[in-house]
Amino acid sequence: MTDILLNRHNITNSMEKDRIIEILDEWNFWSKTQDTGIPREEYLERFENMIKTGQVVFITGVRRSGKSTLMKQYIRRLIEGGEDRKNFLYINFEEPKFIDDLSLKFLNEVFEAYLEIVQPVSTPNLFLDEVQHVNGWERFVRALHEKASANIFVSGSSASLLSRELGTALTGRHVDIRVYPLTFREFLEFNDLKFKTRLEMLSNKTRIKQMLREYLASGGFPRVTLSQEKEEILGRYFEDIILRDVAERYSIKKVDKLRSLAKFYLTNIASPSSFRKVANFIGLSLDSVERFSSYLRDAYMLFFINKFSYSLKEQEINPRKVYSIDTGLRNLVGFKFSEDLGKLYENAVFLEFQKNNEEVYYYVNRYECDLIIKKGRVITSAFQVCYSITEENKERELEGLLDALNDFDLDEGTIITEDMETSEKHGKKIVNFVPLWKWLLERKPLPHNPHDQAFQ
Repeated sequence: MTDILLNRHNITNSMEKDRIIEILDEWNFWSKTQDTGIPREEYLERFENMIKTGQVVFITGVRRSGKSTLMKQYIRRLIEGGEDRKNFLYINFEEPKFIDDLSLKFLNEVFEAYLEIVQPVSTPNLFLDEVQHVNGWERFVRALHEKASANIFVSGSSASLLSRELGTALTGRHVDIRVYPLTFREFLEFNDLKFKTRLEMLSNKTRIKQMLREYLASGGFPRVTLSQEKEEILGRYFEDIILRDVAERYSIKKVDKLRSLAKFYLTNIASPSSFRKVANFIGLSLDSVERFSSYLRDAYMLFFINKFSYSLKEQEINPRKVYSIDTGLRNLVGFKFSEDLGKLYENAVFLEFQKNNEEVYYYVNRYECDLIIKKGRVITSAFQVCYSITEENKERELEGLLDALNDFDLDEGTIITEDMETSEKHGKKIVNFVPLWKWLLERKPLPHNPHDQAFQ
């Protein structure tokens, strides 16, 4: 009788493992080659460099920025380079068929089923997508990493939740990559506009400028860029971030207030906002506004930067400027596109600094300087962003920039505009006027330090 029960138990386990592998086969490359879309070469190169460290590669970023697709692009690249397709296991923890089973025990069962049925021929490459849905995942990853049982990639869409887990079980065992929506150059490539030389870029100037307006209008989420139903998709993204990445994760009951707060910030990008004033406007307590704002930041929807001061206390008490992860997401809920191009320009410039992991502030003396960059203890550069320079606004823009140049002993600064391109000397200071489209395309990424992923 005992033998019969044992056989039944083994049969049940075997069927369960078969079911797991059957579901996973839809996502993996074991029996077919998956469609992986347009390669994002800069990220794939960084994946390649990161895995050489022997650490767990951690991939974060806003929902739908392309984390899952990049994982699959990397898998496909390695397979095409000669790696056996059995050596890859990709698990999407937002798979509806797994949603009721997510646990540390289930994670171990999935890996055991993979080893038993798929039978990798060498060290497996394990890709855990949106892993924050599994309680205790970090213990599973740490155990595999310590035994060198797999090369591990982990992705997630929540900064605070994941950093807490990484800071405990995986301290010193991971390197990080932050994935953003498409850069302007990537946006052009997704729209079949590529160029390798400066001459090719300049010869396409008219089309590039047209595409910049589209980029600022619809943003850089990959699927949105390739779709005709842009507003519909962006609307779903907005609601998914609000409901799934914030309200459900933090058990927020005042979802309407949370949504109103997000819309307020998106409408007021590139503008200083104090929590107290926002609380009065939205009708929330100050504590709730501070908490909800941090949740929206940790879901990568928003960024906040401080007014620069050598006094940390003064930085904290001054209003913060807010920026959106994506201008398309902002336009979904904000004012009309044509009425606010200056703010969209500034948001695009800020995102370039953020993607390069630069320390960004705004600065106010007599006039405001939109963005200044700090390296170590030194302010290294200053920028104004203005869509159109006119006789009425030029003096104000210059005064704000020159204040920063004088206060931080900088020789030159930059004003980013729609189409003005020249240099002017003001006393001993040089002011460079640069079109946004050219600045975005000619700006070289900074070298990425895998151990230094600061978050504003």
